[in-house]
Formats: sequence, C-alpha cells, structure tokens
Amino acid sequence: MSDHAVKVEPDHTTASSGDKDNVVVTEELVLDTSPAASLSPPVPSCVPSAAGVQGSATPLASKDKARSRSKMGRDDRSTEGKVNTDIGYAISTHVGKHLNRLRGEKVLQIKCAGRVMQGKQETNGNSTHQRPRDRHEPGNKHQRKKKPVTVDTSKAKTSLEALKMSIKQLKWKEFPLGRRAACDIYWHGTSFHDNDHIVSGQVNKFPGMIEMLKKINLSRALRTMHELFPEEYNFYPRSWILPDEYQQFSAQIRGLKDSDAAAHRTFIVKPDSGSQGEGIYLIREASEVRLAAGSQARQAVVQEYVQRPLLIDKLKFDIRLYVLVKALEPLQIYIAKEGLTRFCTEPYQEPNQKNLSHVFMHLTNYSLNVQSDNFVHSDSQSTGSKRTFSSVLYRLASKGVDIKKVWSDVISLVIKTVIALVPELKVHYQADIPPGKPGPTCFQILGFDILLTKNLKPVLLEVNSNPSMRIEHEQEVAPGVFEYVSSPVDEDVKVCVIRDTLRLMDPGLNKHGHPPPAGGGGAAQQGTVITTKAGPPDKAPEEEPGDGLPTLCLKQVYPKYTKQFQYLCLVDRIATLFLRFLGIKGNMRLGPTAFRTFIRCCKLSNSNLPMASVDILYIDITRRWAASTQDSREAGMGLQAFVEAFFQLAGRRSKAALLRDQVASLLEVCEAHLDGPLSALPVAAAVSLEDRRSLSRGRAMAREASKLSPSSSSSSSTTHPPPLCSPAAPRRAVSHDQRLQRSRHGPLRTNLEN
Repeated sequence: MSDHAVKVEPDHTTASSGDKDNVVVTEELVLDTSPAASLSPPVPSCVPSAAGVQGSATPLASKDKARSRSKMGRDDRSTEGKVNTDIGYAISTHVGKHLNRLRGEKVLQIKCAGRVMQGKQETNGNSTHQRPRDRHEPGNKHQRKKKPVTVDTSKAKTSLEALKMSIKQLKWKEFPLGRRAACDIYWHGTSFHDNDHIVSGQVNKFPGMIEMLKKINLSRALRTMHELFPEEYNFYPRSWILPDEYQQFSAQIRGLKDSDAAAHRTFIVKPDSGSQGEGIYLIREASEVRLAAGSQARQAVVQEYVQRPLLIDKLKFDIRLYVLVKALEPLQIYIAKEGLTRFCTEPYQEPNQKNLSHVFMHLTNYSLNVQSDNFVHSDSQSTGSKRTFSSVLYRLASKGVDIKKVWSDVISLVIKTVIALVPELKVHYQADIPPGKPGPTCFQILGFDILLTKNLKPVLLEVNSNPSMRIEHEQEVAPGVFEYVSSPVDEDVKVCVIRDTLRLMDPGLNKHGHPPPAGGGGAAQQGTVITTKAGPPDKAPEEEPGDGLPTLCLKQVYPKYTKQFQYLCLVDRIATLFLRFLGIKGNMRLGPTAFRTFIRCCKLSNSNLPMASVDILYIDITRRWAASTQDSREAGMGLQAFVEAFFQLAGRRSKAALLRDQVASLLEVCEAHLDGPLSALPVAAAVSLEDRRSLSRGRAMAREASKLSPSSSSSSSTTHPPPLCSPAAPRRAVSHDQRLQRSRHGPLRTNLEN
C-alpha cells in the first residue's frame, strides 16, 4: 500500500487556537521530482490517510484513476464539512511534531484562517514525485539572492581596520584593490578627489569639506551666523584671523588692559591647516604671535581661551562626537549616541605666565597627550586617559547633573554648526557635480571637538573633516620595541559609527525608501530633545530581531528638529540666489555681469542705488576678499563676499534695527521677483523685462522675414538670436535685436548692460 502525503503549513500570524478545525482539504495532482520525498517520515497511525478520506490507497488502473479524479473534484465540495472534521483533528494533534512531508498519492490543500497553503505531490504508478518549486518560491535554490553591497576600500587609510570589521559584520563585499565595475560605496581616506573617475554610487566625502573646515573658513562661517543671530551662535569663542586682523586683535588686547589693568586674558593660536595639535600655543600679549613663516606670513586663527573648563579627577577633557551628514539637499544630520572623551595628563591650573607652555595641562589632543608618561591606556570605558562619553555622563548624572539638558545643548550646537557650513558646501558640490552631470552622491562623518565649561555650557573647539578612526594604538611591549595593540574603547565606538553609517547608506534601503530600524526620524516636535540613558557604560546594546545587528548608534536630529532651527537658514537662502546666478557649470565665482543681472532681476536698483554704485560695491568687496584669500584660483565674487554685499544692500534698503530682519526683508523681495514670470527662464540668463520685450519683438520680426523669403530658412540658424544659456548670450541676443530694430523702427530705448 502506497502512502499519502500531507504538507502542513499553518498560518501562525492569523490563525488562533480556535482555528485549528477550520481546515479545508482539496486535491491537486502534480509531478514530484524531489528526492526528499523518499526521506519523509512515515504517516503516524493517528493521522488518517488519504485513503480513509478519499478511498482505497491501493494502486489503481490508469482508467480508474482518471475517473476517480473527476469524481473527487465534485465530491470534495459536497463533503467539505465532513472532511474538515476528520482532517482538522489530525492536523491540530500533529502540527507541532515536524509534520512537513508525508508520503501519498494525493496532494491536500489546507485553508487555515482564509490563507491557502499547499503541498504538491502526485503518484506516478508506484513512485511518488514532487513538482519543482517555482523560481520565486521560498527555499528554491534557484531563487535570486539579494546581491551584497559592494564597497571599494582601496583609498581608505586610517579607518581601514574598523571599516573591514564593519563590512564583515554587515556581510557585504569588500574590494580592497578597487574594481573595474562600479561599486555601491567608495570609502575615501582624505577627500572627495581621492578618485576623480567615479560617476555613480556613493562617496564618503563631500567636495569642499576639507576647505570649509579649516580654522579660518569655519571661523568666518560661524562669524557670519553670529552677526545674524548673536544669541544662538555664542558657543564659538571670539576669533581673529591672522595676519589680516592682527591690528584689530592688538587693539582688543589694549582695550582690555585699559578697562581692567588686573585682567589677564589668555588666547590660543591655531594654524589654519594644522591638525593633531600641531603648532598650537597660548599667548597673553599680541606681540607673542608668531606671524613669520618663511617669506609668507602663516595664516592662523587666534581665539579667546576657555579658562574655566569642567574638570574630572582634576583633569581637563574634551568630547569627540561623531556626526554623519547624510545629505545636503534635503539636509540630513545624524549624531552618534556614543562618543569619546580625551583627558589631559597633567592636573589643570588656570593659565599664567609660568604654565602657558604646558601642553599636557591645557591641550586635550590625543596625539599630544599620548606622548606623556602619565597617559593611561585602559580597557575599561570609564577609566584611563580616553573614555566613552556615556561613562562621563553617567558620572555627572550621579552627581545630580541634568544630562538631558547637556545633551540638548550639544545637539543644538551640532545642528547650528552644520547649518552654517551647508551654504558653502552646496557651492562646492555644484561646482564638482553640476546638475545633469553623472556623478556620485555624498555623505561624510565629521568629528566635533566640544569642551564643557564649569557651568556645563558646551563650547565648540573645532570640526574635523577626517576624524581618526583607528581602533589600535602604539604600545611599547619591550624597551625600544613598539607594536600596535587593539584599543577596546576605540573599537566599541568607532566600529559602530562606521557600521551604522554604512547601514544608513545601504543603496537597497535608500532605493526603496525603507530606512533601517531604530534610525531616528519622525515628525519634528517643538521643544523635544534627544537624550540618552545614563545607565552603566558597559551595558551591551540590544540586538535587532531581524538581522542580529545591534540597534543603530546614530540618531537623526535633522530634519527631525527642523521647526526649531528653520529660522537660522537665512544664509542658505542667500546661497540659493548665488547659485541661480552663477550661470556657468563648475564656476564658484560671480562675475560683474552676473552680479548686475542679480540686481536687475530683483529690482534692487533705484535712485538711491544706481548701477554705478552697484559696480563700486562689487569692486570694493571683491578686491578685499581677493586680498584676504591667498589661495584664490578664480577671479570674481565668492559666496562669502556675496553674503557681505547682500548684508550691505539689506542695510541700505530696510530700516529694521536688527540685521537679520533687514536680510529677511530683502530675501522676501528677491524671492518674490524671481518667482514671477522670469522664473520660467534660467535666472543666470535672465535680463530685464524691457530687454525681454525687445528680444521678443526681434524674434517675431525674424520669423516674418523668413516667411517672406523662402531662402531665408536655410540661413535661419545663423540669423536667429543665440539661446539664453549664459549672461553673455542675452547680451549677444539683445545686441542683435537692437541692430535689427534700429534698421527698421529706429533706436530702442532700452537700458542695456555693457
């Protein structure tokens, strides 16, 4: 007697305990080619066979089998209730005992809570065969597997080991020597231009980020925002740019001495392109500034020194937070919930003339303090010269400090700083990857160095475009013998940051719009803050039930908190105007013609501001910025110079007391004019309304002339005005129309630019 097979797949998601009897058995004849059928366990004696339900299980003649098939199809509908009772009891008894395949001639379809699950088998004589699975059925070896994400790490440097660990945890595919075919993600070690031949995928660097995060450019960007919002941008120490502002700095020190002879302020000098504490020193007199560096003065920033920092174990420390800028348009910012705290190796004392040169007391840079004999490498997250930020928060919370307020202030500082950087970054981005040109998208991890004052106010020290992602340190294992050993604190923090950055940039998730779990987001709510639990620092994170990975260590803060910070985006709106009038792809400077076009399109020229004054304003500001920017490679007005000109125009036009109100009023005027009829044309090619009318008349007359002269159609391409694609094109077009109009209707009364 041949056996019968029943494939049972109950729907646990929809079927309750009361649905066990709601089973419908139907019959289906299929071909079985699976060898697994012969390995199926025998039918338990308590489970009725198909013979007990449908008839005898003995081999039948082919004619009898054909008759029985058609008959059974009709009988099933009439005896459905009886079959439900018999089979339902058997399935409810043995559904949990690995009853996956049973031998048999018939195949039973089981309906459980409205869902149909079917086993597909058929008897062919005395042998049992199973139909091949469909390509899209689960478990099929031919089913298309998800392609692993490919990562090109050939340009990675200090982050290589942490990157390799992250890729391995994600089960992605690494190409350490590069790849001829395009990869999904390119991990660069220094800048966006480490590989200039990328036309697709994602790169972990933004164009222009290195330039923007140099000390001088960062100070200028934050100073501009401080002019607009002095209360919101008071987290950055007052700064002077050397050597350009050396006279102002000297006057500031003299003024302090005149007001209070007993006051002795301390200042810190930082080289513009310095890193890892190189070239940093403290001064108390302007004469102590070291300006000369060969034939050319070395550019630097001098700042007010924070004299009363928060101390732990009598040591000064700073915080390294990792921030992911996922996109610029729209702006997306993520902050790592865990960071590092780097401690000095000498007990802190307020600066005086004797201890100004004690770098191990005043400077928190890891690369400096690791050279001290007092530096402590520790495997614990809460001890040693490098600890986790959560361990410091836990210690502060134990002393009654409101760490929610601390976190809220830190996050506010990060968002405001990125908002100040974005306008210039957009200009660099459009110059390297113009709209319509194939190119990659970008993201970047930044390192924010933050100091807490004695009253727990966060102060921004600097922002690193290439924060170190090393997870090992050099240690002397024998006299004069050094080797790299793993640093558990660095590994716990940095591997999570890189791994979860890659998870957020997964092209599969981004393509379908499904963010990874626990990645933050949600609607912005007024007054909400991001907090972390002040629990024990060594507690391991919970795992995600789906992929076995820990929850994301990166928390989205923007656009989640857009409502709280949207009013700060005035400079970003100015940058939008700047980009619209650039005109030429790859250009980062505004020429005089484009600046005059901006004035005309926004209708800013009047009796109080004639075009001659506009030209003088452009020349003065451009020359001053060209002299202060030593590495300028292009002539014209950059974004920062354009912002200064915009501020002056706003002050002339508006009578508001505050600069931000003046700027907001002028922005509304410009945006209102640009959103009018002229918005249909590229703004870089826009001309005045009078010029457009003359241009339209000229084109109409040219069309009439072509109708009268058939031969003119062949030369129409040479007589038709050139397309409006750049500021030069409108000039050529208007000049052509002017000559045409003068020859037929006399001179035009239009105000044309030179």
